[in-house]
Amino acid sequence: MTEAYIQTALALGLVVGLILVMGVFIGKRQKKTEEIIKILAYRSLGLKKGISVVKIGKEILVIGVTSNDFKLLKTIDENEIGYGLTKEIVDRINRLREIKEELLGADK
Repeated sequence: MTEAYIQTALALGLVVGLILVMGVFIGKRQKKTEEIIKILAYRSLGLKKGISVVKIGKEILVIGVTSNDFKLLKTIDENEIGYGLTKEIVDRINRLREIKEELLGADK
């Protein structure tokens, strides 16, 4: 009877070991693949509204997002990214925030 317990425990240990080895192998393999779509930033502009910066391949897309639609605001090539362009995007986002605050202030 003891031999059956030992045999069962060894078989179970072998199965669990194989599962762990396969998990490590698959995990390493998945980490090597590149993401095709990567969300770089998202800024909420209100309930279910915002601006998202998404990288697809070598292009960076600035997208306006609402609850039932999204619109492409600007397309930027990865090689064009520089301080001036980044500052321009930040300025536009800040201007949108100001407009939002003005609109919310007008509602009160």
